[in-house]
Amino acid sequence: MKIQPFKVYGQKRQVEPALDQKKIVQAALGLLDEDGFDGLTMRSLAKKLGIKAASLYWHVRGKEELLGLLAEEICAPMGVPDRTLPWQKQLEVLGNEYRRVLLAHRDAARILASSGAPSGPNRLRLTEMVLSILLDAGFSPQDAVYAGSLLNEYVTMFVSGETQYENTETKSDRKDSPSEAQNWIKALPPTDYPSVVALADHLMKSDADDRFRFGSEILRNGLETRLATRSGR
Repeated sequence: MKIQPFKVYGQKRQVEPALDQKKIVQAALGLLDEDGFDGLTMRSLAKKLGIKAASLYWHVRGKEELLGLLAEEICAPMGVPDRTLPWQKQLEVLGNEYRRVLLAHRDAARILASSGAPSGPNRLRLTEMVLSILLDAGFSPQDAVYAGSLLNEYVTMFVSGETQYENTETKSDRKDSPSEAQNWIKALPPTDYPSVVALADHLMKSDADDRFRFGSEILRNGLETRLATRSGR
């Protein structure tokens, strides 16, 4: 009987952890909160999961699909407004709720803005809520679509703007503090910029909640006027 020599193999290859899309999305959400939108890459996500980047593509086809899955997860906690309320109040509640879920995660607004049209159940549910409120209020189909897009863009872009400096190490690291900027505005030539100088205190007022309410109210009032004009009320 022929005897084969005993083969000594190298160290056993480490088995990569079992993955599914849910685990990947949760890890991506954690990475987003840690490193922000710009730090979220397929390579960095694979490293966080303890796998090779190539293995990640078995579960997620690429960055575009990952952003879509993240957008779905971010929108999952969206609450439903009371449908017995007036349509204006329903839109107010929905806008506040949408802003709340976007503020819950770092750069969430950028994820939503970069993830394309809604295709998953959570974002479609949000779209359905907005459109049904507008249609029930009496808006024409085209006006309902335009109004829904406008409301979505307002909230998404507002949150993106209000959080753009949020992730600096400290507020003192910014180039100018609010007081320094305010003093700079007040030092401008009043003959050249009379309105800017006169409104220096108001220009530097940083109350995001108040600004959001103001913009939302303007949009709803405009829609109400549009509806009244179109319906001849």
